[in-house]
Amino acid sequence: SFLFFSERDHSNAGSEKNLPPFYNTNSFWVDSVLNSFSLEQKIGQLFMVAAYSNKSDTHVKEIESLIKNHQIGGLMFMQGGPVRQLRLTNRYQSISKVPLMIAQDAEWGLSMRIDSTFRFPWQMTLGAIQNDSLVHEMGLEIARQCQRLGVHINFAPVVDVNSNPKNPIINNRSFGENPLRVSQHSLAYMKGLQEGNVLACAKHFPGHGDTDSDSHKTLPTLNHSFERLDSIDLVPFNSLIQNGLGSIMVAHLNIPSLDNTTALASTLSEKIVNGLLKDSLDFKGLVFTDALNMKGVSQYYEPGVVDLKALLAGNDVLLFAEDVPKAIQEILKAVKNNLISVSEIDKRCRKILMAKHWFGLHNFTPISENKLVEDLNTPQAKFLVNKLFEKSLTVLQNDRKLFPLRSLDTLKIAAVCIGENSETYERTLSNYAKIDFYYLDEQHTDQERKSMLDKLVDYNLVLASVHKSNDHAWKSYRISQDTDLFLQTLALQSKLILSVFANPYSISDLLMTYSFDGLIMAYQNADASQSAVAQLIFGGVGANATLPVSNAHFSEGFGLQTTTSRIKYDLPEALGIHSSQLLLIDSIAEDAILKEATPGCQIMAIKNGVVFYNKSFGFHTYKKERKVLNSDLYDLASLTKIISTVPSLMMMVDNNQIDLSKRLSEYLELADTCNKRELTLKEILAHQSGLAAWIPFYKQTLQEDASLRDSLYHTSYSDTFTIKVAENIYLHKEYSDTIIQQILDSELNEKKYKYSDLGYYLFKDIIEKKYNYPLERLVDDAFYKPLGLTTMGYLPLEHFDTTRIVPTEFDYYYRSQLLQGNVHDMGAAMLGGIGGHAGLFSNANDLAIFMQMLLQKGQYGGKKYFKTQTVDSFTECQFCDDDNRRGAGFDKAALEGQEGGPACDCNPSPLAFGHSGFTGTLVWADPQEDFIYVFLSNRIHPTSDNQKLLKMDVRTKIMNEFYSAIRSIN
Repeated sequence: SFLFFSERDHSNAGSEKNLPPFYNTNSFWVDSVLNSFSLEQKIGQLFMVAAYSNKSDTHVKEIESLIKNHQIGGLMFMQGGPVRQLRLTNRYQSISKVPLMIAQDAEWGLSMRIDSTFRFPWQMTLGAIQNDSLVHEMGLEIARQCQRLGVHINFAPVVDVNSNPKNPIINNRSFGENPLRVSQHSLAYMKGLQEGNVLACAKHFPGHGDTDSDSHKTLPTLNHSFERLDSIDLVPFNSLIQNGLGSIMVAHLNIPSLDNTTALASTLSEKIVNGLLKDSLDFKGLVFTDALNMKGVSQYYEPGVVDLKALLAGNDVLLFAEDVPKAIQEILKAVKNNLISVSEIDKRCRKILMAKHWFGLHNFTPISENKLVEDLNTPQAKFLVNKLFEKSLTVLQNDRKLFPLRSLDTLKIAAVCIGENSETYERTLSNYAKIDFYYLDEQHTDQERKSMLDKLVDYNLVLASVHKSNDHAWKSYRISQDTDLFLQTLALQSKLILSVFANPYSISDLLMTYSFDGLIMAYQNADASQSAVAQLIFGGVGANATLPVSNAHFSEGFGLQTTTSRIKYDLPEALGIHSSQLLLIDSIAEDAILKEATPGCQIMAIKNGVVFYNKSFGFHTYKKERKVLNSDLYDLASLTKIISTVPSLMMMVDNNQIDLSKRLSEYLELADTCNKRELTLKEILAHQSGLAAWIPFYKQTLQEDASLRDSLYHTSYSDTFTIKVAENIYLHKEYSDTIIQQILDSELNEKKYKYSDLGYYLFKDIIEKKYNYPLERLVDDAFYKPLGLTTMGYLPLEHFDTTRIVPTEFDYYYRSQLLQGNVHDMGAAMLGGIGGHAGLFSNANDLAIFMQMLLQKGQYGGKKYFKTQTVDSFTECQFCDDDNRRGAGFDKAALEGQEGGPACDCNPSPLAFGHSGFTGTLVWADPQEDFIYVFLSNRIHPTSDNQKLLKMDVRTKIMNEFYSAIRSIN
């Protein structure tokens, strides 16, 4: 066998390409240090000892003794925390004659060993990604974090080709079963690490991917021929070696085809380490043993003896030695007995010193502790984690292109989550549609299964998800028979999309998969994965990944593609905006709350279809009893005009049912003497009609002492008093006609720009008569339900608990109560809470989605709501020549030379449009910047006398900061 190894092609031997990076180093420091060492000190450099930052001072003193008395070459840090590890690193380095090289198992980042750091995806998850550059980017980021912590060597990537689904120790840690895929991803990871000046260490040579036992506990045997090993397991190692791999870790495996010595681990085999790795494969980098305390070797040899055997086999660095002093003595005896030469010790020590020079240890300075945790957990790193999980999502079934979901108004959706935590998944799903959530334990009873199936029978779409533990890469991923039975039965009664947050081998536990309408492989139950899957189902993200391994139902390399159709939720970094650029927005909001300009607020911003800011601040009231949540509802006030009435008119324009240039009298029966007959719809929409700003209708219903007139109001509902104004206040059923008549009888002013609510009372009448349908139901059916808006609508108390509705004013002048869920606007209240000018409630998310639809020229989620020309005509300035900035219902930025308007003084596009509301609300869309901004508050709490939000320009200051941020990337 040894001769066969030696016949391998050596055409790349000694080339610049395959030399590890530390070979290009200054030899003066290396030579001077090497020459200063005694033989015992040289041997000490070959040891890398396990260190912990979560153990007692006794352990620390043991490490210090090894450093001082035996000049060990390095430490491999195990469990602990970043701050504790950094302090110990500085402490240990300060007492070492030659600085120590520090290594760590950081396959999925530093979090593999220590707390308070980001967890990157496991390599199996990464194996699904089609873009190697993302894996390279991850390598660079992990290298940056290692560097910040003083770590020089990452024991990664795992380049084992996982060809055995039952592999207990590699499995999730492998890039997959395809040697080419493993090679490409491993190479990208390696290059990222080493470009970041951290040495990569490929493991576990010559390949641990086809074992069904754990070398931590026993010595696995591989009975493959060399030809099989050469064509599969060795392929990634050879690829990395030819591209400058810095180090390799040798596995504890018994491989008779390479060395038929009984019970001999590959770590201790000269034929495998010296013969195959160093001679045949021409590897020049550092060779690490796997941990020498593992049962794969420790059960056969005593401490000290096993270290010597590993050294004699050709390893350079002896990892996790159990007795360093004894091992050094054994090696000294071996030198004396000519089992190994001093020159060979020098050669290996020199290689270690060369690596140390490349690490910069010849100029070591203590590492700063300042902002360490912050530096290890940057928004950029979090964004990269999110992107990696998103790009790994693999669609295995999508019958008739069921998702991204369309026609949401036709779907009654339930989500049933099986197993572990699913909070992020649920929260993200709720951003897109109304969904009822159910939970089922994986080990459930027959009765529990039947009960759950009964609950789900009325839904025409069920989103089922299996959530397995994400604690570590080798925890069981098996799907129970109970769960499979439930899923198979459920698929018979409803359309079913199944998402599996587990290892791809878990699919084999399903009896069949063709029974499902959709099947998504999510690999891990990480928060980022949960968010990405929810967005995939609704079209916030697309999929193009493929399976890295085969299972009982699908082959390696299989995966379907999906497209995007709705907004995406991500970090500012997704757009090239640094999160730090938006901190001033937080400060403006917090300052407004501190100065009691508003008790709280919601702020949301979208750029290029990506939600990059979505935060809530403060409380519902100044009592600070309930924090504002993103899911809470606000009274939108006049935003109702452009979210309810104007879209209804736009729909009528599209259907040739109205013409804005025509007169009001063509759509309403008006008396010949009515002064509103000649007003055009366009004039009314643009506030160019001369209508009065408003009429305080409620005042005419009060008695002299300001109490409610008994003839018009009652404390409870009846056939006569049908209009609910507020809690325990009902208005006479015919009073709405009186309101309309008062508007028609009102005086007209000069036709110039003057903001007025009155026209929207009339528009509501026109719309309802045209469709013979209540406005609140019309807009819900035509827009809100198809868009998946779960909070937007009139009369929120009919659908939501009061705890989710942010209160507005304590109305001491009309209704004598705190308004919570009942519309603040008095006129809208007198119409039963449903006005053309006010009455809508919503959270920022739903409002932003509606505006995104308008920004996309009336198209969203695969549905066309308006013609492009209709959106353009309504949002453009109608009477610019008359110094009127307004669109047809929509507000616009102030014209040149003017003041006021809803926009900041930041030169927004003339195409931009939006509106503001009396309660402290604002929405803005800028097509030129592909930008949407939403601000919701209850600045009129406790009373509308509070003008601070307006005087402090809170809304426009925040808008200005958003514009600054998005323009910084253009």
